Amino acid sequence: MAYAIEAADLVKVFGHAVRALDGLNLEVEAGTVLGLLGPNGAGKTTAVRVFTTVLRPDSGRARVLGLDVATDAEAVRANIGLAGQNAAVDERLTARENLRLIGQLSQVGRREAVRRGEQLIARFQLEEVANRPAKTYSGGQRRRLDVAASLVARPPVLFLDEPTTGLDPQSRSDLWQTIEELVSEGTTVLLTTQYLEEADRLAQQVAVVDHGKVIAEGTPAQLKARMGATVLDLEMADEAEAQKASDVLSRLTEQPPVVQGRAVEVNVDDGARFVSRALTALEQAALVPAHLSLREPSLDDVFLALTGRRAEEVS
Repeated sequence: MAYAIEAADLVKVFGHAVRALDGLNLEVEAGTVLGLLGPNGAGKTTAVRVFTTVLRPDSGRARVLGLDVATDAEAVRANIGLAGQNAAVDERLTARENLRLIGQLSQVGRREAVRRGEQLIARFQLEEVANRPAKTYSGGQRRRLDVAASLVARPPVLFLDEPTTGLDPQSRSDLWQTIEELVSEGTTVLLTTQYLEEADRLAQQVAVVDHGKVIAEGTPAQLKARMGATVLDLEMADEAEAQKASDVLSRLTEQPPVVQGRAVEVNVDDGARFVSRALTALEQAALVPAHLSLREPSLDDVFLALTGRRAEEVS
């Protein structure tokens, strides 16, 4: 079995015209994290729903642990965990009751379900609310409980659809640590996220999805390397000056600058040398940046270049 998760030419159509998946191809090695990035409507959640047997593909093939999601759906469900975008716990039950119930439904046995529930309550810092109905929880507490519920059965494959949405920074960091621990123990994770630093930290491989297909993939380092060695960020006095600066700088580089309001961003291979040339050209055009900085490219730069939008604009 080469891959824990794989899709080949996967297609899912809604209605007569909406191709949510349009020939999606993915391969995820066992014991790794694949970060699935893309704008809203790109097909990320649809892909997760197909892999977890919630939706049936119209054509193509999807497999989890070698099991076909269409013909072996029950066996697939027995080997996966899922934390979707919305909390799926029973609001009338407490955290302990939710986790115990899920454990019993997963056939881990009552005593083991209780033991695992207590471990997860501690891991996700739910002790103070563990005996309160879930309907009284904050959004972050409900989210932590939902992710905990996906881990009760200790599945070898875990699907996390934007798992840290709504979490405070500390809770997000704690969940990242939990995911890293699970992967170190052999769990395979497919993670969709709107936080690019999340994919940068957790994912061994990243796939950028748009219009239902993968438009770029590789390690975070490989994707960032596509942007050039350095990113020059300029902030001009106003949007008009930013556009003029972009016109000036576009004559110095093959890759056109990106303008966002007053900000101008240029990807270059020879950062220090380019800065000198850029400042000379801007001075000759009577343009003076209010702020200038050089930095390494980020996944956000990759996302912008590939989709034409920054992550925060599509969340």
